[in-house]
Amino acid sequence: MIYKGSCHCGQVAFEAEGNLEKVMQCNCSICSKRGVLHWFVPLENFRLLTPEGGMSTYTFNKHTIKHRYCTKCGCAPYSDGVAPSGNYMVAINARCLDGVDLSPIKVGHFDGRSL
Repeated sequence: MIYKGSCHCGQVAFEAEGNLEKVMQCNCSICSKRGVLHWFVPLENFRLLTPEGGMSTYTFNKHTIKHRYCTKCGCAPYSDGVAPSGNYMVAINARCLDGVDLSPIKVGHFDGRSL
């Protein structure tokens, strides 16, 4: 299935293809403060629909994950980087997907605080 999503104001919009069966809740400082529910998709299943100029990037700690956010509204709809498997992945904030009811989706937990 193809899902569309965006930041709050729409300056950053994207679509992603995959099965939205499970999301991951990380307890690291940035994910918990933003309330992110990560849906991981391979890079080839992600398409940015708006120019990259409307975004900025934040990195911290090992600087391996690029946290993307809108320069206008500040919303952070996705992050990207290399997974431990070596594959390039996109972690979409499932809360930024349009028209998706997240209540039936399984939520896994990741202890990012301990890294």
